[in-house]
Amino acid sequence: MNPILPGEKIIIGYASGTFDLFHIGHLNLLRRAREQCDYLVVGVHRTAAFKGGEICIPFEERVAVLEGCRYVDRVIEACDEDTDDWERLHFDRLFVGDDYRGSERFQRYEAFFRDKGVEIVYFPYTRETSSSAIRRRIREALKKTESSGAGDPC
Repeated sequence: MNPILPGEKIIIGYASGTFDLFHIGHLNLLRRAREQCDYLVVGVHRTAAFKGGEICIPFEERVAVLEGCRYVDRVIEACDEDTDDWERLHFDRLFVGDDYRGSERFQRYEAFFRDKGVEIVYFPYTRETSSSAIRRRIREALKKTESSGAGDPC
């Protein structure tokens, strides 16, 4: 039985991430995901522990941005592991950027989901417009500004 929409046979999709510094790569992933499911749930992580990064935008604001996205049907706080989110949502497809393909974490997920009928769908990672790339460009601009004595880098 579908715990999200009882009695209905639909394809539930799930994507999780920090969604910090929301950009076109995030939007592309959500748009593509929504094209491949009937109902898209997005889990938001409080920290960037898996990517080893920092968070710029507070959790509540990242949730609000995603709630305002037309491709997203529901936003939840993500568990540390997508397998734990599956236990409460029983989604049919897990959507993720292909930068995770082959990682130890996703090898574990592929093994876990193999007998559960869950398809892991890898989308092209937007390397030129990632949160990491945006942070790097901001740091470089700040260094130039500090060394030149100029004002605001933007």
